[in-house]
This record gives sequence, structure tokens and C-alpha cells, in this order.
Amino acid sequence: MGSIHRYYVPGAIVFITQVVYRRLPVFGQPPFVELLRQNLNETKRHHPFVVLGYCFLPEHFHLMIRPTGGSTFSGIMHSLKPNFTKDYKACVGISGSMKFWQKGFWDHVIRDEDDFQRHLDYIHYNPVKHGLVQRPEDWPYSSYARWQARGAYREQWGWQLPITIGDHGWDEAEADRD
Repeated sequence: MGSIHRYYVPGAIVFITQVVYRRLPVFGQPPFVELLRQNLNETKRHHPFVVLGYCFLPEHFHLMIRPTGGSTFSGIMHSLKPNFTKDYKACVGISGSMKFWQKGFWDHVIRDEDDFQRHLDYIHYNPVKHGLVQRPEDWPYSSYARWQARGAYREQWGWQLPITIGDHGWDEAEADRD
């Protein structure tokens, strides 16, 4: 994998995908989803950011965040990943080094309202796309219910492939990055 050039735009919203090494389904276990949530909250204390959307799937997660302090989204991820790994190792009794995350992460700076909506829809449709549920509201580890309660989604949204997702080359966001 070559050098990645990341773009940092102060105050920008960023879509992030992070994959577990070898796509092991660690987050298929609720205690590890809760551990990830705890680590996100702890990371927010040191590197302030707002979570605008999220989805935790068995072997990867998506975030849409807006850094609000002096840290970039890279700083946020570079804090979250090793701290989660340390806590995970303690939970399962692993000592010594281990590779938990795939190298790097996918990021995309949100450009406008349409781009925001496409990425938010992608996040919320992802459990359906991966065959984990038939309807987005059935997945407990996403921000979908919060957005639906705010009126952002009509009834039965995502029961079929949303037009906003369509054919946008989304697979690149989830490509293995070793």
C-alpha cells in the first residue's frame, strides 16, 4: 500500500470506514460493540468530535464525524484504534502484540448536502447490503433510528436499494487495505 494523502478541511464532516484485520467478525459480539462505543466516547474526551452517523458491523464500522477541537480525523482514529486494541486484549486475555485492525482506514471529506445524504444513506443501508437484516431499522448498532425519529427517513426506507446509493462504486470504501 502506497502513501496515502489525506485532506484536512477545518470543520469538515468526514466519512470513515475501518476494517478489522482479516475481517474477523469481532463486532458480531455485543460486548465488543459496547467496548467500541466506550472507546469512541473516551476518544471524544481527548479529541473532541461530533458523531453524525455510525454503523458497527461484525468486521468493520462506518463513522461520519466532524472534529470540533484541534485534532484531525486521523488523530481521532490514531487514538481510537490502539486504545480499543489494548482494551480488547485485556478483555480476552491476550498479552503481547497483536494486529487487530487492517492498516489504514478509508476516509472521504463530505463536500455538500447531497454528498452528506449519500454517505449517511450508505451507512444506514449497510447492514441490509451485507445481508445482516432485511430492513435498516432492524440493525441495533447504527444511528438509523435516531435519524428516522428526526424525520430524515420515511417509513420503509431501505427496504429496497435506495436510489441515493444506486451505482456509485461504494465497494471502494470497503476494500481490504493491507
